[in-house]
Amino acid sequence: MKRFIDLVLVIVTAPIWLPLLLLLALVVRVKLGQPVFFRQPRPGRHGQIFNLVKFRTMTDALGPGGELLPDQERLVPFGRWLRSTSLDELPEFFNVLLGNMSLVGPRPLMVEYLALYDANQARRHDVLPGVTGWAQINGRNAISWEERLAMDTWYVEHQTIRLDLSILARTVGYVLRRSGVSHDGHDTMPRFTGSKS
Repeated sequence: MKRFIDLVLVIVTAPIWLPLLLLLALVVRVKLGQPVFFRQPRPGRHGQIFNLVKFRTMTDALGPGGELLPDQERLVPFGRWLRSTSLDELPEFFNVLLGNMSLVGPRPLMVEYLALYDANQARRHDVLPGVTGWAQINGRNAISWEERLAMDTWYVEHQTIRLDLSILARTVGYVLRRSGVSHDGHDTMPRFTGSKS
């Protein structure tokens, strides 16, 4: 049923998000060049790796030694705006159509974090990752890693269709208010280095 609802919602709303996606793709192409999309391996359900697709938000600017500059120096104002409005995540609807993501679930994080989760935190991979989730409407990037991962586990234990629809509805307001976009002193979140416990 969850998969059916994902497909229905993404397909029915396509006349809204698809033209916006095409327009943003054109703007990204003009402002940042190619590639328009940013693809990165992320762990999905049961830790299976898939390629997450987002809009590109950073340049490929290099330092004197030919190395990529830090993320904060490569993040252009337009890219920062894309992130703050969550529009950079619009291409993830294609991940939903492909079946490696759901509309609602724990956000897919970095592959390198897999080895850092404790047994309880690792349960976030018992379900498909989501475009939005319980943690995203309860603090998003402004909360600690421990709080965020605990919310992911809570979702795994309490997921229902009714909860998913509630999360989707609340996500709209959260995105419009641009709440919890960044952690103190960071563009998004600091790197996860393992549970403090």
